[in-house]
Amino acid sequence: MEDNQEQSPALDIELSEEIAEGIYSNFAIITHSQTEFVIDFVRMMPGIPKGKVKSRIILAPQHAKRLIMALGDNLSRYEDNFGEIPIEEGIMPHNMLPLGFGGPTGQA
Repeated sequence: MEDNQEQSPALDIELSEEIAEGIYSNFAIITHSQTEFVIDFVRMMPGIPKGKVKSRIILAPQHAKRLIMALGDNLSRYEDNFGEIPIEEGIMPHNMLPLGFGGPTGQA
């Protein structure tokens, strides 16, 4: 770090063992209203027609934008180190898209 840059104070964050294990998700449903974004992390398994929401995160619009910026920065650094991440188009059939929450719905 350069001498002329200020150091940010360290964040004091607790991570329980249960949460540290994480939850596997291979599909995300993103919806929003005027005041919040909702991200449902889903696990879809081969041969099972119904996915299961494993975690739901609710964010204020400002935090959703910060999350997108942080993900973009991390993806860029990842690809700088390990190469471009390929994206397979057409994995999810159109008839499996979820219903909205009052605003447009996206998937990841």
